[in-house]
Amino acid sequence: MATDRRTAILEGAARLIARRGVRGLRMEELAAEAGVSTALIYYHFKDRAGTLRHTLEFISDRADRYTNDADDPADPQNALQELEQSLLLEFQDTPEVRENSTAWGELRASAVFEPELRGDLAMATLAWVHDVAELLGRVRPTAPAPALTAAAERLTGLLEGLSTRWLSGALPLTHARELLREAISVETGRLGH
Repeated sequence: MATDRRTAILEGAARLIARRGVRGLRMEELAAEAGVSTALIYYHFKDRAGTLRHTLEFISDRADRYTNDADDPADPQNALQELEQSLLLEFQDTPEVRENSTAWGELRASAVFEPELRGDLAMATLAWVHDVAELLGRVRPTAPAPALTAAAERLTGLLEGLSTRWLSGALPLTHARELLREAISVETGRLGH
């Protein structure tokens, strides 16, 4: 029961952040959105910063769930498909993915003004870059680790930018996916030399 309420709070926080941004997140509104008391929010997360930190973790975990569908990691062709699928699944026109991507972008933008978010956001980003570098390493097992990390940083940075453009209506979904596919091809080709 406590886990259900905790999850409801995190889901509510992700929705509110996606709609109003981090600066618009008020504990009273979150309580109403989640159907709980403000006291319960403070019980689970201590303060607003704790709520934001756990919401960032929740958003990252949710993205992991909808982007991970592992194939056979020993086969380089399947590894390339897994890499493509993992990144391209960030471009799904579903409420969950739109909300998650929007909330991630809002958290990233807010870290400029809210220094307490920076460390947690940096850790989440580092974990994502590490995961993508690992997938790139399965595609190009002889590539040096620094090259894999640099390629992963470029791909995740591009994905974030394309996502912002897609979500804001500046870029059609199919074109965003096409651009990312081309970037994956360029990066894996570059690692193969």
